[in-house]
Amino acid sequence: MSNRLACFKAYDVRGVVPGELNEDLAYRIGRAYAEVISPRRVAVGRDVRPSGELLVEALSRGLADGGVDVLDIGVVGTEQVYFATFHWGLDGGIMVTASHNPPEYNGMKFVRQEAIPISGDSGLFDIEERARRGAFPPPIIRGRVSRADVSDEYIEHLLTYVDGSRLAPFRIACNPGNGCAGPVLERLGARLPFRLVTRFAEPDGTFPNGVPNPLLPENRSATADLVRESQADFGVAWDGDFDRCFLFDEQGQFIEGYYIVGLLAQAILRRHPGATILHDPRLVWNTVDIVQSMGGRPVMSKTGHAFIKERMRQEDAAYGGEMSAHHYFRDFRYCDSGMIPWLLVAQLLSETDRPLSALVAERIEKYPVSGEINRRLADPDAALARLEETYARGALAVDRTDGISMEFERWRFNVRKSNTEPLVRLNVETRGDRTLLAEKTAELLEVLGGEA
Repeated sequence: MSNRLACFKAYDVRGVVPGELNEDLAYRIGRAYAEVISPRRVAVGRDVRPSGELLVEALSRGLADGGVDVLDIGVVGTEQVYFATFHWGLDGGIMVTASHNPPEYNGMKFVRQEAIPISGDSGLFDIEERARRGAFPPPIIRGRVSRADVSDEYIEHLLTYVDGSRLAPFRIACNPGNGCAGPVLERLGARLPFRLVTRFAEPDGTFPNGVPNPLLPENRSATADLVRESQADFGVAWDGDFDRCFLFDEQGQFIEGYYIVGLLAQAILRRHPGATILHDPRLVWNTVDIVQSMGGRPVMSKTGHAFIKERMRQEDAAYGGEMSAHHYFRDFRYCDSGMIPWLLVAQLLSETDRPLSALVAERIEKYPVSGEINRRLADPDAALARLEETYARGALAVDRTDGISMEFERWRFNVRKSNTEPLVRLNVETRGDRTLLAEKTAELLEVLGGEA
């Protein structure tokens, strides 16, 4: 659709304020959400960005004019909107956030009853179409907008994931990046036997210390330095709305998200023996090995939160993990959380009495990886066809769950197209062979061509 609103993406709304997202559009989105979803009560929250307050006011007014009662839960993380939605039995939730984008951006994430995501093929494009047209009837019965606080119940829920009597008194370096995580950490710190050493904990939507996106290597040094300076047992950093968290070992080394999926699978299987564990197709051997060795059932799912949440419900999976640092939990109504993962890791470290570096080093040695490599290509489809022609005949298995995965006796790879750019994303892993990893990665990149 050529005249689509620029801020509507496949899974959410994201754009520059006020050019792509403003109060008028926020009001129309509220009216459109009310028409498409037909909710009675909806939770609305926002992150720390300066534009959030006015956007929430306009959004709430649109919802109320559509006959919806709005519970404004204030400045929160995205997962607190999810929690309020399912915990209070609401009909939907909207989080006003642009996550890890620069401060001039804002956006919205939408869920319906039970915190089920609303994405392009499940109502989001209907909302976009109605918001774009803006042809709404005059309000007949207006809903009420009231303030609500979900913090106490949310903190109590988080504490159910750990056994406080078995937690070691760790020193943990915490970097919220001036996002929303600081107040939650303060509340948790008062209830747990940890010493939380924080940096950039004050919420500030101008992000004076840089955009909170620890996935970018250049944004990791502040947390790594804090770990070393404070002699912490491990470190944690979050993005702006803390639906993702990133871990550092006691030496300040960043841990790739792939290995965190394996750690969390291990932690969940200790709590839920025999459980089903979901993982994405990009890198799989480490996760499958851990899950099977502990008697669990590994299941591969297409990448992306809407796909993983739907598949988790189908499989009744206890945990689902993506190497991009999104982690999903059945006990959190299959939603992603950036607070539950580090609590589970703390419990795992307490029970195994081993440092994080040792737990991860074993897995890295057993299944080394290339890290995700992006290549910009004029014709991604042709590049994937070249790969298939070159390697498919000798592969032990070819899988198309997401892009193309090919498995060989001692190595495997996944390559997938970006949804939004002329890029392909390559991941390679081997069974304990770094020389083979370097050789095959270089070989694959030569076949793909393109630019870094």
